[in-house]
Amino acid sequence: MWQELRPLGRNSATGGYRRYAWTGADADCRAWFRTQAEARGLAYELDRNGNQWAWLGATGHQDVAPGDAVVTGSHLDSVPDGGAFDGPLGVVSSFAALDELRSRGAEPAKPLAIVNFGDEEGARFGLACVGSRLTAGALTPEAAHELRDADGISLPQAMERAGYDPDAIGPDPERLATIGAFVELHVEQGRALDLSGDPVGIASAIWPHGRWRFDFHGEANHAGTTRLEDRRDPMLSYAATVLAAREQARLAGALATFGKISVEPNGVNAIPSLVRGWLDSRAPDQDTLDTVIHGIEQAAAERAQRDGIDLTVVRESFTPVVEFEHALRDELSTILGKTAERPVPVLGTGAGHDAGILSGTVPTAMLFVRNPTGVSHSPAEAAEEDDCAAGVLALADVLEGLACR
Repeated sequence: MWQELRPLGRNSATGGYRRYAWTGADADCRAWFRTQAEARGLAYELDRNGNQWAWLGATGHQDVAPGDAVVTGSHLDSVPDGGAFDGPLGVVSSFAALDELRSRGAEPAKPLAIVNFGDEEGARFGLACVGSRLTAGALTPEAAHELRDADGISLPQAMERAGYDPDAIGPDPERLATIGAFVELHVEQGRALDLSGDPVGIASAIWPHGRWRFDFHGEANHAGTTRLEDRRDPMLSYAATVLAAREQARLAGALATFGKISVEPNGVNAIPSLVRGWLDSRAPDQDTLDTVIHGIEQAAAERAQRDGIDLTVVRESFTPVVEFEHALRDELSTILGKTAERPVPVLGTGAGHDAGILSGTVPTAMLFVRNPTGVSHSPAEAAEEDDCAAGVLALADVLEGLACR
C-alpha cells in the first residue's frame, strides 16, 4: 500500500507532498482508497461532504443501528510539501489492521468502517478539518461556500470541478449517530514517544488552538527615495509582532507561529502597502491561550500605532480543548495493556485532528506511532517500519476488543 500511495501528489523537487483538496492529486488518493476498499470486498460509500467510507458488515451507514459501528481512519490530504505519514499512516494502518483481524480469524460482531476525511489540513482553503466539521455541523454550508483558495476559486467551484455536488454538503447526524467509537491512528507530531522509548501511545487531549489573520495597512512608496522618517512601513509592525508572538508563547509555555504571509504590492524596491500575516497559536488550556493572544494583539497594536499603521485582527478558526472520552481512552489502555510489557503512555498533543472535531458528537480516541525525528508537516517526517507495524497491531487489538466481542 505504501508503494502505491508514495508517488501520489509528491513534488520531485522538494520530496514533499502537495495533496490539496479537490485537486488531481486528491483525486488520485481517493481512487487509491476506493481500490483498497473494493479489493477487500468492503462496501464503498461516499457521503454528502465528500468523505469516503469502507464498510465491513454493512452496505452503508443506513444499515447500522445507532451507536453500533466501530470506525477508524484518518485523512490523505497534506499541507504544502508535507510528509508522507501525517494522515496517510492512519488510513494505511486501518486497512492493514483489518487484514490482521482477518488473518487472526476474528469475527466482528459489530459493523466496522474505515474513513478518509476530506480536506483535513486546510492547505487550500485555509480552514482545517472541513470534511469532519461539515459532517459534525461545526461548519455551516453557508460558511463553507464562502471559503476560497489563493486563486479565488470557491469551495463549491472546486468540488464541482472535481465531480462532487457542493449543494449537498452539510451536517450528517444520522451517520454520526451510528458510531459507537471512532479511533484514529496518527504519527506522533513530536518526540514524546521517542524520548520515552515507546513505539505506540494513547492520546489524552488536544490543546485548544486557532488561526488569526493580522492585516497591517501602511502606505506604498519608493524604497529608494522615501526617507525612513517619512515611511508608513507595515513590514516593521509585522516583524515586531512576530517577535512578540515568540516571546508571549515562551513566557506562557504555549506555541505561536506566523507561518504564512502576504505582501502588497510585493516588489523588492517598494515599501509595502499591506502586510497580511497568519498566526497559529496553541496552548495547554484556554486561559493560557487567551493570555497569549491578548499579549500578541496588544504588542501588535502598540507597534502599529508607533509606525502609523492601521491594524485589523480577525480570528479565522478556533477549536477548543478536546478531552478524549475517558471511558474509551481507559478501554484502549486496558486492551493494549494485555500484551504490553509496560503501561502504554498517555500523552497530549498540540495538533488538531478529525478525531478532535468528532469528539463533541461521538466517543473518540487516538493512537500515536513514534516519530524519531519529531518533525511533522515536512518531508523529514518519519516513522520506522517496526513502529508502523506495532501501530497496526495495536490498532488491530483495539478494533478486535471493541468490535469482536
